[in-house]
Amino acid sequence: MNSKILLSSAIISAVIALSGCAKSSTGRNQITLFSNSELNQMGISSFEQLKQKEKISTDKATNQFVQCVASAVTKNVPKSTHSGDWEVVVFDSEQVNAFALPGGKIGVYTGILKVTENQDQLAAIIGHEVAHVIERHSNERLSSNQITQIGAAAGSAVLTQQGVENKEAWMMAGLAIAQYGFLMPYSRMHESEADIVGQNLMAKSGFKPAAAIDLWRNMAKQSKGAPPEFLSTHPSNQTRINDLTQHLAKSQQLLTTDNRPNCRKPKSI
Repeated sequence: MNSKILLSSAIISAVIALSGCAKSSTGRNQITLFSNSELNQMGISSFEQLKQKEKISTDKATNQFVQCVASAVTKNVPKSTHSGDWEVVVFDSEQVNAFALPGGKIGVYTGILKVTENQDQLAAIIGHEVAHVIERHSNERLSSNQITQIGAAAGSAVLTQQGVENKEAWMMAGLAIAQYGFLMPYSRMHESEADIVGQNLMAKSGFKPAAAIDLWRNMAKQSKGAPPEFLSTHPSNQTRINDLTQHLAKSQQLLTTDNRPNCRKPKSI
């Protein structure tokens, strides 16, 4: 068999392998090669390292605001995702960023608080990040990267065995196909799924789901000059706005007025 076909087969086999096993809450097929305990330990370890590296905010009002929103959101996270308390840390940094990690860890950078106008928009951020944990996206990404590495090693062995010239060039081409044809769209799929699951979660927690749309309009103003969507690991801001707008009617049905939080954003932010 032609060595180029063998290399393509190795990549295709890796892609096919990722189409089975578990399912996300949205019904999408998943593969998760790591146990929950392994992912939890990774998350806890990474969070501890970040706390040592990054400056932690000591502003009382800012911490109370973030803790209030995070507490309301995490109350509605399935116990199968995390059964204990969530540790929430505010990092004093201009980064427009936030994250959640397996093991019940949430980090919010003060820079993103300048983009979020109110409690509902912050809930959209936290809901989105926690949704990544709920849907086991870190497990999927680690698993897909591992399978890609295995496929690359197998392809290299085939090319060496066949005595193919310019092996490095063929390997680079194969990895580019995996990166732009699979890994990046796979990551964008995670982001889109987290947007929808997060919008549902914020609504269940008493926050207005329409605020997720306003949030990404604000984000669009912050991300001028972003790369084209097909070269990015994230959907474009307009794609996210369109998806969240289309899903709004469904998430709106999950909103009740009896559990409406009252988390006030400090005027100092």
